Amino acid sequence: MLQAFQKHLDMHLDMLHGSRLLLAISGGLDSVVLTHLCHQSKLKVSLAHCNFNLRAAESDADEEFVMELADDLDMDVYIESFDTETYAKEHHISIQMAARELRYTWFFELAEQLDFDYILTAHHADDNLETFLINLTRGTGLEGLTGIPEISDKIVRPLLPFSREALEAFAKKEYIEWREDASNASTKYLRNKLRHDVIPILKQMNPQLLQNFQTTISNLQDSQDLIDDAVVKIQKKLVAVDGDQIKLDINKLKKLSNPKAYLYQLLKDFNFTAWDDVVNLLNAQSGKYVFSPTHRLLKDREFLVLSELDSVSDEHPISVQKEGKEITTAFGRLTFDEVNAISETSKNKIFVDADQLKYPLSIRKWSEGDLFYPLGMKGKKKLSKFFKDEKLSLVDKEKVWILFSGDDVVWVIGRRPDERFKVTDNTTTILKIEVH
Repeated sequence: MLQAFQKHLDMHLDMLHGSRLLLAISGGLDSVVLTHLCHQSKLKVSLAHCNFNLRAAESDADEEFVMELADDLDMDVYIESFDTETYAKEHHISIQMAARELRYTWFFELAEQLDFDYILTAHHADDNLETFLINLTRGTGLEGLTGIPEISDKIVRPLLPFSREALEAFAKKEYIEWREDASNASTKYLRNKLRHDVIPILKQMNPQLLQNFQTTISNLQDSQDLIDDAVVKIQKKLVAVDGDQIKLDINKLKKLSNPKAYLYQLLKDFNFTAWDDVVNLLNAQSGKYVFSPTHRLLKDREFLVLSELDSVSDEHPISVQKEGKEITTAFGRLTFDEVNAISETSKNKIFVDADQLKYPLSIRKWSEGDLFYPLGMKGKKKLSKFFKDEKLSLVDKEKVWILFSGDDVVWVIGRRPDERFKVTDNTTTILKIEVH
């Protein structure tokens, strides 16, 4: 086992030699064996143990065991205690998810603070098979069947090629002690049910199950690589980044052999689940959209426009008092200054007749039915018509803010002031309004 482990390091994880490594250790078989293998391979390893306080005295005994092991092997050890149940309740998540979030957040903070190059976890081949089966039963794309990655960001999993059986044989041969977590024997959780009830039957039916599974995973990873390459090429042709938006060319998407498959690959990282609705946007009217928990996908003429929800939320109107000189808004800093003369105007700077204003002024998003008298033009125009003439997209319209005096538009901010408030020969007080 030791020789196989060291060979794997040399062939696939050579960067671990000479690096500062933080090893996540629970006290169970997997992480304890990884600790001994790293120690015997003379890697620069420190230990990190989480006490989740879920099993009373047992949790404290695990912590004590890890501290004694670190002392025996002359390793640095870092211990963190968590109130996992409270965290789970506050965040409305399961205990398992809470423990995962807490430990990985802490591992990364520790690595950042103390300059560790990599974080080692003790996932092995059986864990990989369990994860594959869990994803298979829940429904997943191809990437959900490619297994646990050996390297992901700073996380490295050196035991992935090795079975739990091999780890236990090594531990017994080397007289290595470890802690057993009683909760691992419970079949209340899906992973444990697969581990104790399903996988043993599969192994009994096929003693080469793990080896064959590793081959399957390798083949699926190769297929995923081909898909990733194809998506990158397509992405260059039909995806454009416009500020904080991502725009997908609908006509080019429709010409692809399988638009749904490409949409899934392009949008899978944005938490969408209603994929049929996403595909239906291709032929929907402009203005239709689909939400994920974090993003909105909007049909806007020839494009699907992806935006974060925070960037499309409806902000509340802002009140501006007469004595106000500066207002901080979602679109920038707005200043109001009395000046003696007009200088050059711009899209972000206008001059108005201060005596025509009725306070408090207000700043809000535009509404259907709003109209104004565009500076330099005779007569009034609905903002919707003005936006159409300006060829604004649906997303651009959502970003427009209006400065009002009472019910009258003073300025379509960043676009056009209103004729009624312009500076004339009769103006006695000039107000400069500017967005910074």
